[in-house]
This record gives sequence, structure tokens and C-alpha cells, in this order.
Amino acid sequence: MIYRFSLQGVKCAGCVRSLEKSLLANRDIEDFSVNFADRSLSVSSSQTTQAIIAAVEAAGYGAIEIDDESLEKIQEAEQAHYSLTLQRSMLALGFGLLLMIQMWLGWMPDINQATGIVSGGVTGVASLALMYFCGGHIYRGAFSSALKLSFNMDTLIALGTGAAWIYSTGLLLVSLFGVELPRLAGHLYYEASVMILGFILLGQALEARARKRTGDAVRSLIQLQPNTALRIRNGEESEVAISLLSINDQVRVRPGERIPVDGIVLSGASYLDESMLTGEPVSVHKQQGDQVVGGTLNGEGSLVVQVEQVGSQTVLAQIVEAVKDAQNCKPELGKLADKIAAVFVPIVMVLAVLTAVVWLGFGPEPTVTYAIITMMTVLIIACPCALGLATPMSVMVAVGKAASKGILIRNADALQLAEKITAVVLDKTGTVTEGKPVITDRFYQCSDDLINRTNLIIAAIESHSEHPLARAIAQGVVSNPSDSEAAILEVPTLETPLIEPIKVDDFQSYPGLGVSALVDGEPCYLGNEAWMNKQGVDCREFKQASSRCSEEAKSLVYVATKTGLVALFAVADPVKQDSASAISELQEAGLKVILLSGDNRSTAEAIASQVGITEVIAEVKPDQKQETIKQLQGQGDVVAMVGDGVNDAPALAQADLGYAIGNGSDVAIASADVTLISGSLTGVYKAITISKATVRNIKQNLFGAFIYNAVSIPIAAGVLFPIAGILLNPAIAGAAMAMSSVTVVSNANRLRWLKV
Repeated sequence: MIYRFSLQGVKCAGCVRSLEKSLLANRDIEDFSVNFADRSLSVSSSQTTQAIIAAVEAAGYGAIEIDDESLEKIQEAEQAHYSLTLQRSMLALGFGLLLMIQMWLGWMPDINQATGIVSGGVTGVASLALMYFCGGHIYRGAFSSALKLSFNMDTLIALGTGAAWIYSTGLLLVSLFGVELPRLAGHLYYEASVMILGFILLGQALEARARKRTGDAVRSLIQLQPNTALRIRNGEESEVAISLLSINDQVRVRPGERIPVDGIVLSGASYLDESMLTGEPVSVHKQQGDQVVGGTLNGEGSLVVQVEQVGSQTVLAQIVEAVKDAQNCKPELGKLADKIAAVFVPIVMVLAVLTAVVWLGFGPEPTVTYAIITMMTVLIIACPCALGLATPMSVMVAVGKAASKGILIRNADALQLAEKITAVVLDKTGTVTEGKPVITDRFYQCSDDLINRTNLIIAAIESHSEHPLARAIAQGVVSNPSDSEAAILEVPTLETPLIEPIKVDDFQSYPGLGVSALVDGEPCYLGNEAWMNKQGVDCREFKQASSRCSEEAKSLVYVATKTGLVALFAVADPVKQDSASAISELQEAGLKVILLSGDNRSTAEAIASQVGITEVIAEVKPDQKQETIKQLQGQGDVVAMVGDGVNDAPALAQADLGYAIGNGSDVAIASADVTLISGSLTGVYKAITISKATVRNIKQNLFGAFIYNAVSIPIAAGVLFPIAGILLNPAIAGAAMAMSSVTVVSNANRLRWLKV
């Protein structure tokens, strides 16, 4: 079973590493993932939640299970933590500033004098109390880590601020015993200790505030589902909690309300806003028999909906879970950063000791003072937080951004792979096209007053057939009986009452040719031209129309009675409205676009010409689709496959990156790395755009974190002192360290404003 927890006390990449080591040693935990960006833990285990929480606590951290009931409690705890951290920061900074002002104004007496010793002693005790009150959790964390020989950011802060306080107290004790110190060596660094803590706490507060925005997309999705629904039982309506709804219950959705759960419309009609789930701004019309998804917003109509899915089985719940899973994934870039962060703190500690040794051996007088200051500054300025946050922050924001656009990214590697794609392979049916045949052209050879009667006869006969073309004609002829011009039609479900007055007898089907039947005792024939020729029907009257439709790869169905030919229908699977523009975007981005289809070559090429694709691979079986992807990969292409059917699943799995059309089969969706919920090809370009921007953002974060440490540590160690006499103040080092994490989080949040 999979559980999710909110973590407490995890403050840096070192903490993550420490927790991971502890959980890896626990045999009862099968699999887990720690998300440092939102301080969460996902665990797959047969153990109880209490046992998992105990395992986390044994590692020195806290955990609260995340569920619908605890979500509000966790948010309140996060807000309380932010407020408390900010208050402690202001207190520490305020006290430190007072000490610094005293020093600048010369109000601090020399510690070689009795008044200076007393003043310093009072300041030392006050600063120690403040350090404990404001940063006690940091020192406790450092002590706990030291016991386990697992070092983290707390270790560096505790060592740095502790060294400053101990050094200052040591000076006071030496002065107390009458040893006169040189003026340069007599400075106390109590203000540095509290100022460093103040800056670090301020950075943590600002980071927490900025980090909260990274989860806004998921929170928005969760908040889409209403808490109550208007249930209908025995003709009476009552408001109940969503959790009390069962499958087959009926609920009323009033104008302006959100659909409470997944279901099917029993009565009523309305337009639904599905933009938060699909990313499409246009409202969708829903009427009796249509599926509706929980969380979508009802327009001005009233609907009665029968419940089909509740709880974790709803589309919205599954999307939220998939987004959370993806946010917990780590791309290769992130795994590299984790490896570096795992050894970062010990390396910094070694560098700090080496710095002190060098100053003691080669520095000017007072060497001990300089050695302590530089060692403390190196410990404080190093920031494993920025390195640890660089990747997960960007991934969190990007996955949430994609979800708001109707793009479900299932793993973080999909983000990194997207920028390497060179070829996009598109399945034809259901991906480039609508996936269901409709009448696109109709021609009649009878008087206008007989067209309606002819249509009813055709619908009555074709309703006996299971062939897809027959179904398309049966539905299509009753949708717009007066239209005799070429048109792509919106075809409703065939209404049974329309065909009841027509009596059909002796229905016969002839595979590859057509059908025949007796209608009111008279013979009727529907089928291809070969079937008409077999019945002795002359088709020359529609020769020009049939030639044009054949060139467009449309299927032709002729209709004849005992008097001769009466109608011709052209049936095709129409291209989706936005397919051509979506494919054009991909091509303009420099990608090779290929149409892959099991259909005959003429049909595939006709569709390809409509959408601007020049490379077509047709007449391939499902297993050959997978082989085609392999061949492209063998040629050096990094391939993205876009499909919607069961027959696309092997190819989607074989491709470097699989994109499933969201209204396709469950197997295809499960086989893909990315799901396009709206079913539109425009999602492919949007997904690639988001992916490229994310990788760019991660690289910026990692570069910034590496450069920050590469530049700041040598400066903190004092490399500029022999050249320019510059030595970094420890308090400034604390501020720089805190701001580096805030910078990474803020940069990651820029992805929220990405235009796609």
C-alpha cells in the first residue's frame, strides 16, 4: 500500500540523505521517495502508518500522514511554522543589530577593563539564551546528526555559530584572569552568532513562503472537488458529504456548481468548464447519456447525474495522485546533485579545518582570531540547501504547470528527455483524426420531399449492421436530412423512434460488398460500387462525385432500390480541428514528424496531406509499429510516439518518450510517459515547451548553486585578504547563505508564468 507523509525537521539535502539511509535499512519498507521541495515522503509498505512514522522518527525527523482530513491541519502547521520562523528571525536580527550599533558607536567597553568583562558576560549570556530560543532546533538537529555520523546543514550552522560564541567566551575568560589581549584580538563575536542565526531563519521563512507557491497547482486540483453534493433519493433531495455517495446514486448539479464525482448525465443539459482538467478554455456541451468528470464547473443548466466513480477512483483523484508521483521523481540531473550533496557537508568541514590551519601557519597576527573567523565563515557560507533544492523545486512547479494545461507528466525523466527529441511519430486514427467515421459528403438522386423518407429507410437498414461504416451512416443520415452538400457533420446518437415506422425484413450482409433488405416488401441495396454492379445498378450518375471523394481516400456507400440508384454517401474519419496547426508547431520547432498507420497507404497519405506531413509509414501491424520505432532509434533519432489505442501500447513503451491521448485506451495511457488529457495534439508541443523550459531552469539552479559555492567558499576562506585586504564578515556570510536558497526557489517559481 502507498502512503504519503508531510515531513518535519527536514531542512537540507543532508537531512534527506540521512532519512533515506535510515529508511533503506528498514526491511519493512519496500519502496519510498523523499521530495525535498515540498518536504513530503511517499512510502510503499505493508506496515501501518504508525510503524512508518516511527521509522521516520527513529531517523530524527517527524511525519504526519497526508489525507483529506489532515490536509488542512498540515497547511495550518506550515503557516504556523512560517510565522514562528519569521518571528524568531526578527528577534535574532534585532538583538544582533543592537549589538552592532553599540560596536559602531564605540559604546562597547574594552574587554581588558572590568566594565568590558561584565558587559561582555551579560551579552554572552543573553546571546546564548537567544541562540537557544531562536535556533535550538538547529543545535538539536546537529547533535542528533553527529550521534549518527550523518552531517547536514544544521552541523555547519551549529559549528559556525558555536565557534563564534565559544571563541568570544574564551576571550572573556582569558581577560578575566588578567591576560591583556591585543586590540585586534579583543573583539567579541556574539553579534555574529545571533545575526547569522537571524539571517538563516529569515532565509528559511522566505523559502517556506516561496515554496508554498510551488504546490499551488496540486492544491487547486484538490480544491476542485466540492465537499458536499445534493443527493436524490426517493424523489427527495438532501445535501450530503461527498464521502457518503455510492455508485449508482443520483445527484443534482445546480447552475454554477462543480460536478461532485464522475458520472453520466441522466437528465438536463448544460455547458461545462473543463479547463482545469484539460487546459482547453472552450466549454463543452453535456446532455443525457454524456460522461461528466468530478471537479468540472457546471454552467447555466441543471443536471441530474448518476454516480459512476467515487473516492480515489475518480479522474480528478487519479490526476492528483499522478501529479504527486511525478513531483516525487528525480531526473538524472537531480540524482547527480543528490550524489554531490551527500558528500558536500563533510567536504566543507574539511575545508574549514584546512582554512584554519593555513591561517594559523601563515596568517598575520592575531593568527588565532583570523583562523577562527575564516573557519566560521566557511562553515556558514556553504549552502547544501540550494544544491538540494535546485532540481525538485523546478520539477514540482513544472509538473503542476503541465497539469493545469491538461498534460499529465508521469515521471521526471520525461521532462529531461523531451529536449533531446528529434522525431515525433503520430498514430493516425484517434490521434490525428477524431477516431470515429462520420458522413462527410452526401448526394441524392431523388426529389427533396423524398429525401427524409430515403434517410429513414437507410437508417433502418444500417441499424441492423455492426460495421463501423454502417453505424456512421445510421447515425449521420438522421442528423441533417436536408443537407445534400459536402459537410463534416456533428452526428448525434440515433433516436430509435425514427426507425420504428420502417419495417425491415430479410436483412442480409455480404462482407466486402454491402447489405440487402426488404423494406415494406421492396428490395433495397447498400454497399460499394462492386455490389451495385452485381445488382445491375448504373452508378455513372455519381461518377464525378465518387472520383473526387475517392481521391480524398473516403469510403463510398451507394444506395439503390428497385427503381435504381438513389443516394451516395462518403464516409471518413475527419481530421481533428487543431491537428494541422499542432503539427506545424512541431515542425517549426525543428522536429521530424512522421505519420504511422495500420490503414492503407492512400488513406494515410490523404490524411497526411491535409495536416502537412510528408513522411508516411502505412499498412503496419501493431507489432510492426514497435519495430518501426526501433528502426528510427537505430538511425540515431530520439523518438516521441503519440497514440491512443491498445495497438499503440507496444510502440509507446518502445519510444524514448510516449505521449498518450487522454481519451484513448487505458492500456495506451498506462504505457505512456505523458498523457494529454484533452486529447488534442497541441498538448505535445506544450509538453515539450514545458519540458525544455524546466531543464533550462534546473540547469540555471544547479549552475547558480555550484557557482555560489565555488566563489563564496574561497572568499570566505580569505583568498582576497593578501590581495585587497578583504575578509568576509561571518554575518554577511550567513545572509548570503540564506539568500542562495531563496534565489533557487524564486527562480523555479518563474516556471509558473511560462506561456504555453
